[in-house]
Amino acid sequence: MTEKDAAGRIIYRIHHQTTYQYSLPVRLSHQMLHLTPRELAWQRCISHQVDIRPEPPLVRTYEDNFGNVIKAFSLDGDHTSLDVDAESWVELTPRLLPENTIPWEEASALLAYQGARTLSPAMLDASNFLFESSHVRIKREFIRYAEQCFTPGLPLLEGVRALMLRIFDEFAFDPAATTVSTPVTEVFANRRGVCQDFAHLMLSCLRSIGLAARYVSGYLLTQPPPGQPRLIGADASHAWVSVYCPGRDGEAGVWIDADPTNGLFPDTSHITLGWGRDFLDVSPLRGVLIGGGQQRMRVAVTVMPGEEAQGLQFSV
Repeated sequence: MTEKDAAGRIIYRIHHQTTYQYSLPVRLSHQMLHLTPRELAWQRCISHQVDIRPEPPLVRTYEDNFGNVIKAFSLDGDHTSLDVDAESWVELTPRLLPENTIPWEEASALLAYQGARTLSPAMLDASNFLFESSHVRIKREFIRYAEQCFTPGLPLLEGVRALMLRIFDEFAFDPAATTVSTPVTEVFANRRGVCQDFAHLMLSCLRSIGLAARYVSGYLLTQPPPGQPRLIGADASHAWVSVYCPGRDGEAGVWIDADPTNGLFPDTSHITLGWGRDFLDVSPLRGVLIGGGQQRMRVAVTVMPGEEAQGLQFSV
């Protein structure tokens, strides 16, 4: 069992290893990493470090347009492999769902474009997540699917809950069914995919009915079978969504996270790395290179409660 203190706080150690093997030497490589956990009201990054081999001469750290921390580097010498090891210690505290959210139609109306209207910073930020993006589509079929959950006058939170649970019930988790480039319309037709696909599907439904929703990248604590030890490197990155609910009478709005893959609202088992319009905005490692020939990638992720991870050396 994961130990919590009196305030419900939990500390996790996350190890994320990515290894590329190339059949021919790479002459030049430019890479961006989204591997630094965000600082949030319910999440504190205690420490974070990245080990890169071959070692680059310089690693730049900056924030993107969504406030995510990016580490960028270049390698200009021949190499046939690339290893990126990220280790983070993160503290999480429980989060509460909002009470008495406004009807979803009211939220959609408040988010809709109105000429000459001045938007608050929060509403302006939310407007980034209203439109189509590379992996998210706005289509009539998604409107029809979502409207069976978002019935007239329903509070936004309850609509989000209903849509999340419908996807959870009607779609099968199948790692062999899709790739990172599978269109969301194909996922919708085949009713199969992985967490990334289900997040893109839920985003397509929410944005199609005029709600602002973003793609969240992070990690999920998984529990080993009873009586068995936790496997090192057996976890994976996770993805879910976050929906914006405007406030009443000038009050601040709130973002509501929802995990359609597991049919639950994220709490202290979900560690947030970053968010964007879809997967491409927060891919853990993304770059371009010259050379390399055929490449093979291996990813190993381990999420462990702090009391289990003390003194443990990861080797995968």
